[in-house]
Parts: sequence; structure tokens; C-alpha cells
Amino acid sequence: MMRILMVGADSRYAIERPYLKYLSGNPLVSKIDFFAAQNIFLNYYQKNIFNKIVYRAGLSNILTKVNEALKEKFIESKPDVVFVFKGMEIFPSTLQWMKQQGAKLANYNPDNPFIFSNRGSGNRNVTDSIPLFDLFMSYDKGICKKMESEYHIKSELLPFGFEIDAAKYESYCAEPEKNKLCFIGNTDEYRLAFINDLAASGIPIDLFGMNWHAGKLHKNVTFKGPVFDDGLWKALRSYRIQLNLMRIHNPESHNMRSFEIGGVGGIQLAPRTTDHENYFKEGSEIFLYTTLADCIQQVNMLQSLSAEQANEIRSRARNRSINSGYSYEHRSATVAGYLHKLYLEK
Repeated sequence: MMRILMVGADSRYAIERPYLKYLSGNPLVSKIDFFAAQNIFLNYYQKNIFNKIVYRAGLSNILTKVNEALKEKFIESKPDVVFVFKGMEIFPSTLQWMKQQGAKLANYNPDNPFIFSNRGSGNRNVTDSIPLFDLFMSYDKGICKKMESEYHIKSELLPFGFEIDAAKYESYCAEPEKNKLCFIGNTDEYRLAFINDLAASGIPIDLFGMNWHAGKLHKNVTFKGPVFDDGLWKALRSYRIQLNLMRIHNPESHNMRSFEIGGVGGIQLAPRTTDHENYFKEGSEIFLYTTLADCIQQVNMLQSLSAEQANEIRSRARNRSINSGYSYEHRSATVAGYLHKLYLEK
């Protein structure tokens, strides 16, 4: 059995949380400790404007303190495997030091490690640390291939998943259906343009998320603000159609919403990608579009369905998600297998 030190974020919506939860009870794991590197950094960075200015000017020693604390945690934990999520706060020199102590290093990056679309998606620490990892896990098959072909690092596919409180699932299903198109997500230039073009075709849209400016939205778009926790799952379930839109760093695979919509039994209208075609059955469990015209046609078709037909789609999407192991509980078991194999390698 292996000892794991997980390094990442301990925030309310961090993807680390379900992995920590389920790896803690996995029979391949004797002990798992957690080091909240991102929390230490953000507690400093977000404390006041002065700290932000000092950090951006390159005059702060906060990352040095984070790495010193991580080394202390490493000595205390004596891990066989160090499992780093993304790693923006971790110096390559710290990773090299841990390797010298005999630990195996694994990384999971829920963003693209080669394309940084905003401050939170990556930095030089992420890029410079790539060659130091013994195992790299990604949601994207193309990234995995690049890791192996260009960096010669063993890579494994780890898709996103969903984590829904089973005790609350029935309450989400009891929400009255709104026969309307919905999008839940934060803004970017592409998403804003696509949603406005869709609305300009005459399709009303309810929009949830952050950083949207109501003045830039078409009159057919109703901005509802951000939604979290139970409110998120109720919205994903209750609207007739859930629009999915990819980010610029993730145009060809899938995103977190791809599995969250299916997991709660939502009706998903998503870009046509190989992942969406492979993970769900088109026209039965998911509906795909390539162009704006395709999307408009699919919206009109889905809104014309009877409630019974819509519920059949919901059931198929939910059952596919459960039966195919798309939950984070199942993803965590896969990760345990990957890490244990790494641990056994000499």
C-alpha cells in the first residue's frame, strides 16, 4: 500500500476534493495527506491590493514560503507518491528535491498545460515542471499524446466527471421543467459572441455565470447571475436544453459540464467533438452541433418534444453516466490504479 501526498487547492469547488475523499478510502492507499498550496498563495494574494502589486512586480517571497512549507510537509508525510494538481505554486526545484528523496511524482492538470487563457490556467512553474513528472494525467487525449511523443513522459487519460449527492438527486428531478435554453458558465469573447448570435436568431436564453456584462447581451438573453451548489444542479436539471460551449484552450475534447449535465439527467446540446461522440450516444443521450445553424435547428427540435420524450432522454443520459462510470468516485478508483502502478515501478 502506498502513501500519497496530494498538493493543490482546498476550496469549495476544487476538483481535488472528490479525489481526496475517495482516495482516502481506497484499499491501495495506506495514507493520504493534503497540502493546500493554492490556499496559502491566495490567502496572501487576495488579502489586499498591496500584496497583489508586490507579487505582480516580482518582489514577493510568498511562493518561496509555500515551497518551504511543502518540503516540511513532505518530510512529515514520507510519501511514496506526490500527486500535484496543476502546480502553479510549486517550483521545479522543489519537485526535483522530492524526486531526490525517492518519491514518484504525478500530475493532473484540469487545464491545458500548453495554452494559458487566463491568470489561473497556468504559469511558468507549470511549463517548466513538465519534464520532472513520472506520470502526467490529462482530460485530453491530444495532450496525453504530446506528453509522450515530445516529452517522453508516461501519460494517462483522466476525463472529468460528476459528483452529486445521491440523497438530493430526487429533489433535483422534482424541479418543474422550463422549456427553454440555458447556459451556465463564465464569459469569454467566443461565448459572448455565440450566445448573442443564437439569441439574435430569436431563441430566448437564460444565462448563469460570472463576469457577464448585461449591457453587452442581446435582448433575448436574460442574465440570472452565478449559481452554485444545489442551485447549480437544479438549473442543470430543470431547463429543457443545456448549452455547452468549449473554451479556447479546450476546443476538441470535453469539459466539466459535459459530464455534470449527463450526471444529473440534463439534456445536453454540445459542440461536436470526438469526446462528446464517444462518451454519449448522439441523438439519444446528447445532441451535437457544428455550426450556429446546426445549433438553432437542434434547439427548435428539442423544444418541440413532449415532456415524455424529454424525460426519456434525461433517463438515458443519467443511466449512461452511472453505468459507464463517469462519477468522480469511479475516476478516483482509476487514479488509484495509475498511482499504484507508478509506485510499484523501480
